[in-house]
Amino acid sequence: MNHPKGSGDFSKMGVATIIMMASIFLSRVTGIAREMVLAALAGAGTEVDAYRVAFVLPEILNHILASGFLSVTFIPIFSRYLAEGEETLGWRTFSNITTVFGTLLIGLIVMGMIVAPVVVPLLAPGRQDPQFIALAVRMTRITLPAQFFFFAGGMLMAVQYAKKRFLFPALAPLIYNLGIISGGWFLGRRLGVEGFCWGALAGAMAGSFAIQIIGAFRIGIKFRPIIDFTHPDIRRYVVLTLPLMIGLTMVFSTELFSKFFGSFLSAGAIAWIDYAMRVMLMLVGFFGQAVGVASYPYMAQLAVQGRLSELNDIINKILRYLSIVIPVSILVAVLRHEIVYVLFERGQFSPEDTKMTALTLSCLMVGAIAFISQTVVNRGFYATQNTLLPAVFGTIAVVLSLPIYWIGLKMMGVAGVGLAISASAILQTLFLFSVWNRRSNNKAAIGVYRAYLNAALGALVIGAILWLVHGALQMNRHEQTLIPSLAVISIVSGVFIILTGLWGWIFKIEAIQYIFSRVASLKLPGKKRPG
Repeated sequence: MNHPKGSGDFSKMGVATIIMMASIFLSRVTGIAREMVLAALAGAGTEVDAYRVAFVLPEILNHILASGFLSVTFIPIFSRYLAEGEETLGWRTFSNITTVFGTLLIGLIVMGMIVAPVVVPLLAPGRQDPQFIALAVRMTRITLPAQFFFFAGGMLMAVQYAKKRFLFPALAPLIYNLGIISGGWFLGRRLGVEGFCWGALAGAMAGSFAIQIIGAFRIGIKFRPIIDFTHPDIRRYVVLTLPLMIGLTMVFSTELFSKFFGSFLSAGAIAWIDYAMRVMLMLVGFFGQAVGVASYPYMAQLAVQGRLSELNDIINKILRYLSIVIPVSILVAVLRHEIVYVLFERGQFSPEDTKMTALTLSCLMVGAIAFISQTVVNRGFYATQNTLLPAVFGTIAVVLSLPIYWIGLKMMGVAGVGLAISASAILQTLFLFSVWNRRSNNKAAIGVYRAYLNAALGALVIGAILWLVHGALQMNRHEQTLIPSLAVISIVSGVFIILTGLWGWIFKIEAIQYIFSRVASLKLPGKKRPG
């Protein structure tokens, strides 16, 4: 039986995707648990706003060193040595890059601690009260050293990805979140929100660094400190990384602008936006990040081998399957209030906090599909070792979205900031995908646009029915309580599954048919096939 070209890669990629989806789902669950503990202990006031801002300067430092992109910048370099049978030279390059940029990072961390009192007020210019600034500066200094563990751990994870090893990297975000939860739980009553910062530092050290050393040893790591600025791979790495250092990526700009513009709103607004973002990013992680991380080594391999048409096939197929996120986003928007209530409304988190976080969540779900899709589109560029174009066009899209942030802030408050985040994400993703299609001659991309249009039309119909069902269930409810809220979530979700299944069956929607076929093929434990 003949299989289409690239089907073997797609099959192997599926196994890796399952591992990463399980990992990222668990990490997102623990991430939500982290937010639940924070909400219960501190609510959404000044202290939590300061805690959110405390991560901005470390995030800028992370962005300057492109630590979050180590997998996509270093994997092609290391993979080339593996493909050529020169693994020893690959480890030398690994040692050189780790030593050079790790040393630079340590210097930047020290500098960041020194200038924090000057920089932090500039990151949230709408909040100039001394208590807020003092809290944000102190917590910034606690979280800054974690960036070294993210960088070193990112290098260790990159070589594991290059060798198709996903287990230990998959544990990193899980351990990081557990560290934050432990810090908040055990230190929160004595140190307040600062306890979460100490937990973040410990979680980064354990999950992103210590356990990755174990994983790297299992694949035969060879490291010794080397500083060689003349090595061609240092220059190649800088060329690949520099656009990411100076460009404004979607995630980075969102983290930066949500705090910047949120600071002009009332106390708690930054926290409302961030709580809503964590819920939305759980969906992004489960669908987009898992697929993006797992597919990238295979994309890089196809790019190195010059199999660009097969690379396009994989990208198009993944994006078509991801169209299922559009109706799922509608479901979350309909159930926004119940979801936020169940997750967060306890302890210091008030009904007003629930109302405003739910409002922001509904606005963020508009752009959820863009956040998810860009994780795949960007990796197409990175696989071909082109980091310049996504950085340039991503930055252009971010700059063009700035007036949208300001207009949204002035006209709609926190909801306007949420809609601006969504608009910026959609603009960036459309820009980048159109550029990729032109450069790679991706003529089959029309199928992706068609799948997304069909998903949007179907989601509107499904959403209207869900809205009526949700309204009917709310008619006899006089107050928000846990059991009725869970019942509403269950009933509306059940109706959604039925409607989505019918939609996929009637209109032969590829993504939905695939999901339901996979579910139908599952065998119960101990159940034997007939015959």
